[in-house]
Amino acid sequence: MSKSLVSFVGVAHPWMCDVMGHMNVRHYAAMFDDASFQILGHIAGQDGAQGAQTGWADVRTEIDYRHETKAGSLLTIRSHVVKIGRTSVSFEQVMSGSLDGIVHASSRTTSVRFDLVARASVALDEPMRNRAAAFLIE
Repeated sequence: MSKSLVSFVGVAHPWMCDVMGHMNVRHYAAMFDDASFQILGHIAGQDGAQGAQTGWADVRTEIDYRHETKAGSLLTIRSHVVKIGRTSVSFEQVMSGSLDGIVHASSRTTSVRFDLVARASVALDEPMRNRAAAFLIE
């Protein structure tokens, strides 16, 4: 079994493209953000609809753009964990062409488990750490 999670499948619509004819960076960020809800939800063992008292706060994101993405490109993002901290996880997301497998971009994010009432970081519990470890690729 692969340790990565298919966290997003979509298309680069023409309205996402800029005057140079390729997908604008704001849409890469949005796709990676949507994908992050999948990996973080799998780690937390819940989704946002459950009204939890805890969530996630991204503290760092870096995106590398590797291949031009034109309108009509079919895209798949796969996510995996690269580091598990006391209160945080760092994960990488790779956006590839769904049919050709060409890597268009990659993102690396560190997200902290966050108490939504106290507005402070909280430690990852053991079940979360175990779920994160299932997606760990070092």
